[in-house]
Amino acid sequence: MNARVPLSITPEDKARAYDVVARVTNETAGRLAARLAKETRGETLFSAGDRGRYATDASIYQVMPVGVFVPRTVDEARTALDIARDLGVPVIARGGGTSQCGQTTGAGLVIDCSKHVRQLIRVDADRREAVVEPGIVLDHLNAQLKKTGLWYPVDVSTSAQATLGGMAGNNSCGSRSIAYGNMVHNVLGMEAWTSDGALHAFGRFEDATGTARELGERIRQLAEDLAPDIDQRWPKVLRRVAGYNLDVFRNQNERPYTRDGGVNLAHLLVGSEGTLALTKSLTLQLAPLPRHKVLGVVNFPTFYKAMDTAQHIVKLGSDGLLTAVELVDRTMIELSMKNPAFAPTVKAAVIGRPDAVLLVEFAGDDKTALVRKLGELVALMGDLGLPNSVVQLVDEGAQKALWEVRKAGLNIMMSLRGDGKPVSFIEDCAVPLEHLAEYTDQLTQVFRRHETRGTWYAHASVGTLHVRPILDMRQQGAEKMRRIAEEAAVLVRRYKGAYSGEHGDGLCRGEWISWQFGPRISEAFAEIKRMFDPIGLLCPNRIIDPPRMDDTRLMRFPPSYRVIPLKPALDWTAWDVQNDAQTEKATAPGTGGDPAGGFAKAVEMCNNNGHCRKFDVGTMCPSYRVTRDEKHLTRGRANTLRLALSGQLGGEGLLHDEVREAMELCVSCKGCKRDCPTGVDMARMKIEFMAQDARANGTTRRQRLIARLPDYVARASRFAGLLNLRNGIPWLAKLGEKYLGISARRSLPAFRADHFFASGVKSATREQVLSSGRPVVLFVDTFNGYFDSENAHAAFKVLQAAGYTVHVASKEKPDGKHLCCGRTYLASGLVDEAREKAQELIASLHPFAARGIAIVGLEPSCLLTLRDEALALGLGTVAEDVSRHAMLFEEFLAREAANDRLERLRHALRPFEGKLLVHGHCHQKAMGAMPPVMEALKLLPGAKPEPIESSCCGMAGAFGYEAKHIDASMAMAELSLLPAIRAVPDATIVADGTSCRHQIHDGAQREAIHVAKLLADHL
Repeated sequence: MNARVPLSITPEDKARAYDVVARVTNETAGRLAARLAKETRGETLFSAGDRGRYATDASIYQVMPVGVFVPRTVDEARTALDIARDLGVPVIARGGGTSQCGQTTGAGLVIDCSKHVRQLIRVDADRREAVVEPGIVLDHLNAQLKKTGLWYPVDVSTSAQATLGGMAGNNSCGSRSIAYGNMVHNVLGMEAWTSDGALHAFGRFEDATGTARELGERIRQLAEDLAPDIDQRWPKVLRRVAGYNLDVFRNQNERPYTRDGGVNLAHLLVGSEGTLALTKSLTLQLAPLPRHKVLGVVNFPTFYKAMDTAQHIVKLGSDGLLTAVELVDRTMIELSMKNPAFAPTVKAAVIGRPDAVLLVEFAGDDKTALVRKLGELVALMGDLGLPNSVVQLVDEGAQKALWEVRKAGLNIMMSLRGDGKPVSFIEDCAVPLEHLAEYTDQLTQVFRRHETRGTWYAHASVGTLHVRPILDMRQQGAEKMRRIAEEAAVLVRRYKGAYSGEHGDGLCRGEWISWQFGPRISEAFAEIKRMFDPIGLLCPNRIIDPPRMDDTRLMRFPPSYRVIPLKPALDWTAWDVQNDAQTEKATAPGTGGDPAGGFAKAVEMCNNNGHCRKFDVGTMCPSYRVTRDEKHLTRGRANTLRLALSGQLGGEGLLHDEVREAMELCVSCKGCKRDCPTGVDMARMKIEFMAQDARANGTTRRQRLIARLPDYVARASRFAGLLNLRNGIPWLAKLGEKYLGISARRSLPAFRADHFFASGVKSATREQVLSSGRPVVLFVDTFNGYFDSENAHAAFKVLQAAGYTVHVASKEKPDGKHLCCGRTYLASGLVDEAREKAQELIASLHPFAARGIAIVGLEPSCLLTLRDEALALGLGTVAEDVSRHAMLFEEFLAREAANDRLERLRHALRPFEGKLLVHGHCHQKAMGAMPPVMEALKLLPGAKPEPIESSCCGMAGAFGYEAKHIDASMAMAELSLLPAIRAVPDATIVADGTSCRHQIHDGAQREAIHVAKLLADHL
């Protein structure tokens, strides 16, 4: 490989930072990297991959930065500012990188505070105030505040990713702004550095001193001089976030900026998008957590009717209990139905096939009063000619689940396959509620004239609807964007609205500031910028002197964008399609023109929304949760792949070292397959990368040893006693680490001579099971067959006890080997060998699938391969047939129980006593297979299984056994799994995954058992 910049400037690299960086970029970058490395302890990231990963946010734009700095302390951010000023390098502040308009992209030094500068400094519960560092994430803040009974109520949909500094920069709003206002209404003060390095405290104007007071006086004079212009040109709506908040001295907002009508100078920085100062801390106004919430889901036959009704629903809020009125349109409903994580929730909330729904929330301390409000909503809908249109959700769990769908709305809409995507550029126009229906109808007609349609969702309560016309940004998308924007602007002016109502200006709407406010106010904005940042160091060309929104040179897919031809190992043709902007219908798979056979288009499904940065629930992304590094994030990996596939990392394409390093800690958990709203499946993408790498560079001794385990395990089991010496003799373990890279700190699964396949189990024959009235086929995988054989015996016993004729899947022509799904080969990138194994297995199982007989497996990663990767190996319709009948042991039991076919088993099971904790395998979670696990365990009388809320256990097949990964593996386990197990020392632990059980054994010194074993033990 060519010499390149290290992924970060380590202590060893500091002395040569200038040479390395300057050689591949330029002298200024080299000097910048060298000084940052020498004068700080922060992370200095200047490689092509790092810069590329920070060149984008959740917008359509991409601007390559000079470098990236991740400070370890807030004061190191100030040091970086000083160094950048000395060298004349612009500074771009960045939080979660979830901005919609390109605010966090720029050709300067990106300072990312989200990894380390994220502390809750102090809380004053009596005054309902909190002081925080800019990198703290909203959900993390609210989790810490919960014990005080308070929360920060600017409830943005990206609350699991958005940092408070970024929210202040954008003047974020959130779903509940009708009750709580925008960010600007909830910030009490800010400490920030201006570009000269001076630190200022911005707060109440009457308390200001020094430079802050001087700046305030000058801006007050501007406001007084421009009073007629402000009164005439300033939008009179709650949602107005364009330009600077000059009107703090002459309020035009329908909600005063402060409770007493005074002026707070911090509000000048809110919404300034990092162009005026670099934030050190924020003082926030907190609110009491409402004790109860209820939700009414109003179903509408037409979109227009939903929009027209919003103004009437808002009137139900006169008593202060109404907190949100949110729109979900038909497109979002239908796309949600296709997402396994969201479909059950949406089905329970809609009536028939509505064209739109409004989520109407009431919150307060008296639940009875809230239920009455739902009654008023039902009555109102009846009066408006829509009886029986409201689904009432009083249960908190159901409400939370539906709000999660709504929060993911933007990203769900981005899950359309094909080059046509909903594009953000006019989505935040805000108009008075009485004009909302007419505005949306007129804008829909604009879309039709330009042969597209819009996807709609968001804040009906305040007249801000996120609408995104579907455009192909590779083919005349920028031209259409310009024409649609111009026509939309006419409508906004007609209805006296705001062109930028929530997501700010950035690269996308900056040029519309002068259109909105006129030349005099625009010049005043420029004067404010000069006051704070006379040298133009901070986020240049944002708000002041912005570029054209349709400048394709600044876009992620500029005219020069090309994909390097690639012959993929897996079938990606389902992504290789084109779509119709008006009907959203896609062409046939394989017709999209992707030179990478659909792989590039699959990678490009990532729109950088940052949903993978969440920490609360779900599986993804375990490596990011441990490292907090962008390169170890699903988004970061997708960006790395996109950069590589398009030649932006160099001619090596996927074989570039940066791709290998980005993929290094991916544990193939499939969490993204389920949790990513746009369906980015990094586990499958890693297999593709591994396959391409194996083709070009071969495989290691360790990879071959693990991949081919199914081929030699039968022979190896004959020498079980000898091979198992490794676990008891330390020097043998160290020898294995030296020559195979398998950590000496790990115990290895024990070989056994008495494995399941050598035990003489009396399995029914093929003929017997095919003719049986209660047939089932048991697929015993390598791990449960040769290592954890008690699980295979237990499953066989339980199925027989339930009255089934059980056939253990085997080869039609015995050769001394068992059937294998090919999983171990896939994990090493040996796709051709995996295909052979899977083809043999599927051919053996197909006769049973053709007769509708269930194929039951025990190991989630093996059985679920039949429902996932096996369908991408080009094995035809037989693979699809088998996949439809392949199910985990628990799924089979849950299905049979639901159909009243397990009475015999129920009567045979003895009661369970004690506590029961359940850890789900990542693939079970990703494929929606955890509810059946809980149902199967409840077959035991008295059992009350409790799920352990955890991400990946960290073992992830061979990953956790490797010496180079063991620290990361254990760190993943320590996030939540191992602490949860240690907290209940007398509980029975259930874990279906072989790897999971071994991780629990090594990390907690506890034995976990398979569901089948637990059931069998109680027969």
